[in-house]
Amino acid sequence: MAHILQIDDPADPRVAAYRDIKERDLVGRQGLFIAEGETVLRAFARDAPERIESLLIDGKRADKLADLFAALPPATPVYSVGQAVLDAVAGFHLHRGVLAVGRKPAPLSPADLLAAAPARAVVLVLAGIANHDNLGGIYRNAAAFGAAGVILDSECCDPLYRKAIRVSVGAALSVPTARLAPGEDVMALLAAQGFEALALTPSATRTLAELVPSARTAVLLGAEGPGLSADLIARATAVGIPMASGFDSLNVATTSGVVLHHLRFAAR
Repeated sequence: MAHILQIDDPADPRVAAYRDIKERDLVGRQGLFIAEGETVLRAFARDAPERIESLLIDGKRADKLADLFAALPPATPVYSVGQAVLDAVAGFHLHRGVLAVGRKPAPLSPADLLAAAPARAVVLVLAGIANHDNLGGIYRNAAAFGAAGVILDSECCDPLYRKAIRVSVGAALSVPTARLAPGEDVMALLAAQGFEALALTPSATRTLAELVPSARTAVLLGAEGPGLSADLIARATAVGIPMASGFDSLNVATTSGVVLHHLRFAAR
């Protein structure tokens, strides 16, 4: 059972890791991150309780969260504060009333992520996704449709940014993730592990509905606007989702959901 400790002073050093959340999110936390909201915290406690450093909660929520506290490692501190202290520490009004500091997992290489995937697997390869809402939505879809992992290029934003975690409903904490080094050849890595690469692009002549997926499939998604590079598209199987007249593409998070749904159920 976690230890519940009452904090009455926003300057208390025990809650220093939670101070001025928005500003510090922009510069990083030296291997730590902030998770926000009851739904996210429940996912965190379920999937990786050993990586929770501490919780900061509005004391009025303590009774409702008793089962969550019971799932934490015994020495985990839970700092209970009033709403005014919570807002002063965070630097803004925090209506969700539940925060946690977590430790980032040890880095996973793309090669190891692919090698660990099962015989039938779908992975996502993301290029230049810099919007935290989109990234969080992609992770939510990856978890919902059972993707084996997500590989990020060096230009993607951090999936453990607070907003990305929240939009993912905690999926960013559990979906296996690896990041490519600048210049690393993801297509060679995919080929070495028997993954067919599908490049989603509006310019494709082949439609997603026509696709019969391979046992191991990698879905390549680029940022809205620039999309995937010509080189990646040329080295992959280009696939598109036909649009009604006047539209050329979907939001990238929506696209990921459509593609993952098709791959999950077309393979049956």
